[in-house]
Amino acid sequence: MGDSRRDQRVVTIAAAMAATPDKTLPQLFAHTYDLKAAYNLFQHPEATPDNLQAYHREAVFEQLQQPGGYLLLEDTSELSWAGNQPRSGLGPIGSGASGLQGFHLHSTLAVRWSMKASKFDHQALPVKRSAVEVIGLADQHYHIGQPRPAGEKAKDSKVRQQRQRESQWWEETTQRLAEAPEANHIEWLRVADRGADIYEFLRSCQEYGHGFVVRAAQDRLLSDEQGRDKCGRLMASLQQEASVGEFDLELRSRGGRAARVAHLKISLQAVYLRAPQRPGKSAGQLPPVRCYALRVWEEEPPSNDEKLEWILLTNLAVTNFCEALEVVLIYATRWLIEEFHKALKSGTKAEDLQLESAEGLFAAIVIKSVVALRLLELRERVRQEPGAAVSESGLSEIEVEVLQAATGRKIKTVKEVALAIGRLGGHLNRKADGMPGWQSLWRGMAKLTTLVEGVRLAMKLKKIE
Repeated sequence: MGDSRRDQRVVTIAAAMAATPDKTLPQLFAHTYDLKAAYNLFQHPEATPDNLQAYHREAVFEQLQQPGGYLLLEDTSELSWAGNQPRSGLGPIGSGASGLQGFHLHSTLAVRWSMKASKFDHQALPVKRSAVEVIGLADQHYHIGQPRPAGEKAKDSKVRQQRQRESQWWEETTQRLAEAPEANHIEWLRVADRGADIYEFLRSCQEYGHGFVVRAAQDRLLSDEQGRDKCGRLMASLQQEASVGEFDLELRSRGGRAARVAHLKISLQAVYLRAPQRPGKSAGQLPPVRCYALRVWEEEPPSNDEKLEWILLTNLAVTNFCEALEVVLIYATRWLIEEFHKALKSGTKAEDLQLESAEGLFAAIVIKSVVALRLLELRERVRQEPGAAVSESGLSEIEVEVLQAATGRKIKTVKEVALAIGRLGGHLNRKADGMPGWQSLWRGMAKLTTLVEGVRLAMKLKKIE
């Protein structure tokens, strides 16, 4: 931040947000001086997102240079504010309805991946993705939409191509991440939904040494190795391929649909994706994208439920069922980035911030983004090492002591920590309920923080007496 006092102020704000992440800025600070100092810092020219997250990202990249496989889970989320009073620097969001303003937040979450599908007896039980180690945010950037200029036609593609488009954000992330380490024992793998099915993004991954697993959104033309001749279309070609294996996959609840187990088949094919038309280049003139395409589908879904079908694109070598299953499980890990954005919005109440400028909102939310990782990391740690000692839970000694006193239980493992925090947050801890979700953990952590603060105040009062 250019000054040690500003650096310390960032630490103070982050600590307050971590203690009570769902509180408004006036509720975070007991003294008016601290509140004013926070407002001043958020408006300081040095308080840019990249500066504020610099040490965090540096720590993340140190981890990404260590031997291992890493998934870079990527997605874009809208953050919006309604109201008649415009906020400086924000742009139209969604349909552009009157009074709705905000920006797009593009985040890349780094996690360590160590599972191999060959470890599973996939015919014996439903497969679920392996727990991962949450490392942190490898990148995060903001984009503000601009209203269409008066007189410009909505379908004038030539004019639109001269402005920055959402499709460019993915390629920008590639450039910001830079080239992956050349060491054979280090692998970076970008994982994204259909929004990343963009020719430039796929090509940039190959150029920078990044692997990718992307869900296809377009029925692309296939080509020969030179990219010139047309060789059919992606969807139809995959549908002609026979299944290489079957497995049962646990699906989480989503969009009002209950969690269930789906019986799925996989087919695969090595393909060349023909380059689309681009300004100054006709279709097929640019190099094709060489990759493997996987079709994952459900022939007989339960009644009244939508049939699951994914078309996945990857530059990993996929030649058999076990390798294909691992790609599927890697893609199933993508939902963690959605959970991160949900934690940021619902858990830290990012859209409740009342700062009046885009710069101030960026500064506050970039700190909240790091705070939002805490419970995401705790839940994954529970899945990864439920029997690990309580000291590995990330809680301080006083937090563990207060948690034991509040729940009336002796806590020895990471799993017991999560159950106890969930209990404070309203989780009933019945066998049929499973482990608490992040919302129960979030509410429980907020209550635990309040209890710990009360204990500390009581200790101060006792010393005064």
